[in-house]
Amino acid sequence: MTVSSSAVTPAKNFIKKVDHTGIPVTSLERSLEFWAGVLGFKHLYTTDYANTPFLEGIVGVPGAALKLAMVEGPGHNIELLEYSARDQRGHMEPRSCDVGSVHLAFLVTDIDGLLKKIAEHGWHPPGALQHVIEGERKGLKLATSGGRTA
Repeated sequence: MTVSSSAVTPAKNFIKKVDHTGIPVTSLERSLEFWAGVLGFKHLYTTDYANTPFLEGIVGVPGAALKLAMVEGPGHNIELLEYSARDQRGHMEPRSCDVGSVHLAFLVTDIDGLLKKIAEHGWHPPGALQHVIEGERKGLKLATSGGRTA
C-alpha cells in the first residue's frame, strides 16, 4: 500500500518529544539490578498500581495490576513494568526478526568493555560483535540483545 504524502497529515505535529520506552519484565527487582546496578542508569522511582478501571483502561487488560520503575539513562528514560496478574501474562522471547520485537540502541564509548561488564551479570549477545564496513555508520561496532535481562 502506498500512501500519498499529500493525503496524510503527519502526527509528528502533535508530538513534543519521546518521553520513555516501556519494557515488560518478569522481575522488577532483577531488572533494576541490571539497568541501575550494572548499566548505571538512575532509578527515579517505583510505583505500585493496583487493579483499577484507570489501569485497565490504559493497558486494555482486565484485572491488570503492576509495579513499575522508571530509570533515567543518558538522553532517554526506560519504564520497567512487572505485571502481577501472572496467570494473564504470556511469555515471549522474540528474535530480532519477529514482529513485535523491539530494540533500543545505545552509542557507547567502549563496546568491548561494556560487553565484558554485562557478561559478568549473565547477559550475552546472541551473535558475534560486528563491524560496519560501509554506509553512514561505517566504523561502528554493533552487538545486539537477543534475550531478556530479567
